[in-house]
Amino acid sequence: MSSSEADLIIAALRPVAEGLAATLGRSCEVVVHDFRRPEGSVAVIAGDLTGRTVGGAMSQIGMDLLRQGDAAPDRLNYVTRTPSGRMLKSSTVVLRTSDGTAFGAFCVNLDITALRQVHELVGDLVGVGDLAAVAAGAAVPTTTFSNDVDDVVDAAVDGLQLAQGKQWADLDRAERIALFARLEATGVFAMRRAVPRVAARLGISRASAYAYLSDVRKQAQAEPAGRTSRKSHTSLGEGGSV
Repeated sequence: MSSSEADLIIAALRPVAEGLAATLGRSCEVVVHDFRRPEGSVAVIAGDLTGRTVGGAMSQIGMDLLRQGDAAPDRLNYVTRTPSGRMLKSSTVVLRTSDGTAFGAFCVNLDITALRQVHELVGDLVGVGDLAAVAAGAAVPTTTFSNDVDDVVDAAVDGLQLAQGKQWADLDRAERIALFARLEATGVFAMRRAVPRVAARLGISRASAYAYLSDVRKQAQAEPAGRTSRKSHTSLGEGGSV
């Protein structure tokens, strides 16, 4: 990948991000991520919906794109909820150099909280109380946005433990390996210092955390061949750089 080409693309997108945010107003935030700096990927930010600044961390969604590497697809018109309850409609376009290497993402976030409240009010007024629920379909996932990547890692660990309905001490070995497998699938371990952070969050030793992650990766390598191989940043392992 040409670093100079990636840098030029990011520089060219800065006025685009600023112009788009200015046009759409206070309900819009535009972010350009640089995956070559995964712990502080925010290279450009215009608007303020998530409280991040330049040098801030990517969300769980960004980690998943980083995990997928060059195979990462664009994600358009998805809805997430911030921990404060703000509802965001977002689109993320993967940035690539001329040789197809994924190096970042261009993200647009729109605050639709007020629009959703109006939608619910209209539903009440016309006597269709569950209008919003019908339109919403599945529950909206909460996404952590932060300037500190440790916050995002902590949220991923806590979310998986909550989904399992058990604390670490109550999990058997298979469940513990499954939790690490799900963390690996989110792209968390593409971050530097992720394994020590996960260990601290779970209350286990770093050696135990590395051992569980090693078991997960050995199982993945032992899976039947036939899956289409793809270039992925996770091949760098925990502590690698992009």
